[in-house]
Amino acid sequence: MASRRTVIAGAAAAGVAGTIGYVATRPSHTDAVARVWSLPAPGAVPDTEFLLRHAAVAANSHNTQPWLFRPREGGIDILPDRTRTTPVVDPDDHHLFASLGCAAENLALAAGVLGLAAAVALEGDTLRIDLAPGGTADPLFAAIPQRQSTRSDYDGSPASPEDIATLQAAAAMPGTETLLVTDAPRLAAITGLLASGAGQQAADPAFTAELAHWLRFSAARAIATGDGLFSACSGNPVMPEWLGGLMFRRFFTETAEVEKMRRQIASSAGLAVIVANRNDPAHWMAAGRASQRFGLQATALGLRYAYVNQTVEVPALRRELSALLALGDRRPSLVLRFGRAAALPQSLRRPLADVMAV
Repeated sequence: MASRRTVIAGAAAAGVAGTIGYVATRPSHTDAVARVWSLPAPGAVPDTEFLLRHAAVAANSHNTQPWLFRPREGGIDILPDRTRTTPVVDPDDHHLFASLGCAAENLALAAGVLGLAAAVALEGDTLRIDLAPGGTADPLFAAIPQRQSTRSDYDGSPASPEDIATLQAAAAMPGTETLLVTDAPRLAAITGLLASGAGQQAADPAFTAELAHWLRFSAARAIATGDGLFSACSGNPVMPEWLGGLMFRRFFTETAEVEKMRRQIASSAGLAVIVANRNDPAHWMAAGRASQRFGLQATALGLRYAYVNQTVEVPALRRELSALLALGDRRPSLVLRFGRAAALPQSLRRPLADVMAV
């Protein structure tokens, strides 16, 4: 979902960075990030605002934030914002419903801190979250302000068996299964599928155009929109929008994306494949919830993670992955890599007023 590709690589990136400079941390952008991620403590704001601000920083595909929140008596509904879909990479709305699931999981965790139990169910296109007294705080809540999808190279160190078991347990969600892959043979096989997917997508003009629409190369543009994939959040140089577009078209190539995918998986401690037990929106939503919990647990353990969904976004490769993992008719929904790396700048979000259903 939140995984998208490094735009500029190698010597070209170094040259641009040296010329333009790394300006993403100028005060305006730093302040904008702080406003988003300095989340309120219980009691500091009304309960509804507390819940929604935590929900709105959840992971989501392309950082389109494809959700609308509708508070109601006894709960909050989350509706898909279909003006923010990505039909090329997500033609069946799988990532859309997974993104809604990520937001629902953050909201449920925030509800527990308020002593509320959250019952989450999908009714048609509406994700209904009913709230009632009786909830308890989950330790994963504390990781919400630090969570990020870290799209850089990792340091190559392995995760401990204890960390693997903890990640596995955290991602448990009814209707899904999370498979942790750390053995060399299966990692190599899945890496080949991921690399093939990255290459096929980079060679597709429609995919490239859709991705470019959500890229933000300058801090000013990232702040103005409050959405999209800002270069600094992937460890890339920041530059004027016109130059970023030129550089993207020049360096976002099939060869570069295949090489980058292989390098980044090689630098990771392992992969997590989140499987939906049924191929329908309710289970895609559950897969999103599982992935959000996985990311929060990784954060709590001092690990980084990022979505690498290329092999589940290309139907033929998704079938190959399913066969490789002996999933039968279950759908491999989301793929994440994890490991250790330095933090990158966090992504922005739009104001709550902009994500409220009318």
